[in-house]
Amino acid sequence: MSTAQATKNCITLKGSAQIIVEYLKYGINSILFQRGIYPAENFDNTQQYGLTILMSKDPKIVSFLQNVLTQTEEWLAKNMINKISMVITNAHTKEVLECWDFKMQAEAGDGVEAGDPTKQTSSKQLSRIQNEIRDVMRQISATVSYLPLLDCICTFDVMIHTLQNTEIPAQWNETGAVFIQNAQAVQLRSFSTGLQKVDTVVNYKMSS
Repeated sequence: MSTAQATKNCITLKGSAQIIVEYLKYGINSILFQRGIYPAENFDNTQQYGLTILMSKDPKIVSFLQNVLTQTEEWLAKNMINKISMVITNAHTKEVLECWDFKMQAEAGDGVEAGDPTKQTSSKQLSRIQNEIRDVMRQISATVSYLPLLDCICTFDVMIHTLQNTEIPAQWNETGAVFIQNAQAVQLRSFSTGLQKVDTVVNYKMSS
């Protein structure tokens, strides 16, 4: 019985990447809804982390996020990402109004995969990780009360900040740093899988 229990609570780097990518999927959709980037009728309710989260049902957005997050998961499973940025820009002027940074940091874990001492594992309970993620998701919803109103038509993009020497897929573009004038930053809670820690920070333009 004890060995089955041990296996059950054993998160590998691949498992950690899946947990984080799931958070990014729900987090980004929640931001798109909360910040009014697209009309409310383009979203459907879903239950996750004990919360009701609104998910875009626009096929273009669903497919775009799936592409980005599939690649993210692959790179995260090799600890090749240090940050994912969701950038919200004014569709007409292209000015960056808001940038949500999801910063990734590798952690040591507390075990190793059977027979492979180079592969770390974490015995952190999934329910604990999901409770930590739920706290962050609640904070994302609450940011609407203090972030400036986005009163123009906006678009968004997702940038993956990889470690050097990462092979970039052919159809992807390399891009420079994002700059926001008069930026303010708000640090949200972090969560950890035991192998990777994720900090969420929103940088936004102060209303002039």
